[in-house]
Amino acid sequence: MPAQIVWFRRDLRVRDHPALVAAAEAGEVLPAFVLDPALERAGDARTAAMLTALEALHRATDGALVVRRGRPEQVIPELVAEAAAEAVHVSGETTPFGRARDRRVERALDVPLVATGTPYAVSPGRVRKGDGGPFRVFTPFSRAWLEHGWRAPAELPAQHRWVRRVEGEPIPEAPEVAANLAWAAEEPALERWREFLDGPIDDYDASRERPDLDGTSRMSIALKLGAVHPRTLLADLDRVAPKRSKSAQRSLKRYQTELAWREFYADVVFHHPRSAWHDFTDALARIPYDEPGESFVAWQEGRTGFPMVDAGMRQLAAEGWMHNRLRMLTASFLTKDLHVWWGHGAQHFLDRLADGDIASNNHGWQWTAGTGTDASPYFRVFNPVLQGQKFDPTGDYVRRWVPELRHLEGKRAHEPWKADDGYAHGYPERILDHAVERREALDRYEAAKG
Repeated sequence: MPAQIVWFRRDLRVRDHPALVAAAEAGEVLPAFVLDPALERAGDARTAAMLTALEALHRATDGALVVRRGRPEQVIPELVAEAAAEAVHVSGETTPFGRARDRRVERALDVPLVATGTPYAVSPGRVRKGDGGPFRVFTPFSRAWLEHGWRAPAELPAQHRWVRRVEGEPIPEAPEVAANLAWAAEEPALERWREFLDGPIDDYDASRERPDLDGTSRMSIALKLGAVHPRTLLADLDRVAPKRSKSAQRSLKRYQTELAWREFYADVVFHHPRSAWHDFTDALARIPYDEPGESFVAWQEGRTGFPMVDAGMRQLAAEGWMHNRLRMLTASFLTKDLHVWWGHGAQHFLDRLADGDIASNNHGWQWTAGTGTDASPYFRVFNPVLQGQKFDPTGDYVRRWVPELRHLEGKRAHEPWKADDGYAHGYPERILDHAVERREALDRYEAAKG
């Protein structure tokens, strides 16, 4: 049978993998992964997650996965020659970096580069307005996305064969991180998903905003790496929905909406690649920002003196993950209390997050900063104390990540300055007055509008 190369990238799995299915139907398959030097820019958590998923993929391919180090435009043609391959199969890429890389590889090949499927249920660029243009607002996009629909999960042929005549390199050891990255691999991720689907998802609509509860699926890392395809999750939601109560069905619908947000941001970056690192709108083009300084470092290290903000930043440092409510709160604090441009915070998140995805991360930041699609109005400034009291009502989340405040019971953990012994264990005092900085943010906004 003719050899077909499957070049894995953001699709580190064997289930529901359209490109792998296409290759297996055409011949025997050489699974390959390229350790691109560009990947070295990823932080330790993201690198460790990727290598965890890669080890699992090596096992899932019965040890046939070939790992090579180098620039893809050099490595992939070498593998084609060694395997006498007729084609290279990939999941279609949609990011500016990925599309540019694939163009370089395609120019270097003398066999077809065949793209089948993408890391999304609906490939970015497919969902369009009635006039053929791309959507800029989420709600109409989500309606059109639902109407477009998606295919059922792809099934790998039972008789597929792996190529074993090509040598690779050992998979590098993952950097040591404190985070639990087991869910980065296909099997553990699917097990976690099944457990979540068996019950916890029924309360998702109510519990998803509570960082003190284990109320989310934690699928973001698996989705980032492609250890699980979103189409698999959507098919499971459709399968279980008829058996659930009306309130549980609302939670299933809410989860589907969160997946739609991920697809929307990927679509926006596909159509507007510049928006990955530049303001999507020019609404705040004239607003002045402060340069990152000592306060920025305090924000990074979780030493702002605002417990909920510091808890989120410390969870990020420890786990390479942060609850979405905290992502919004800490982003608001940086952009509207410290008046620092969102791009500095977005880069810090990408450096630390195991699930760091440029479209979701950077457009999430722009939503909070007021410069993106469906942007939260600039005058909406999160109050870190009220956010803590509302979404961590017992104070358990703060006490988990800020040990200096574990002696304060209940909601008192959110306002140590009101307790006689609030600073007894070394917690830092507030680096700013939130009310003053909120007013400053609004004044800058008004001046920029004028």
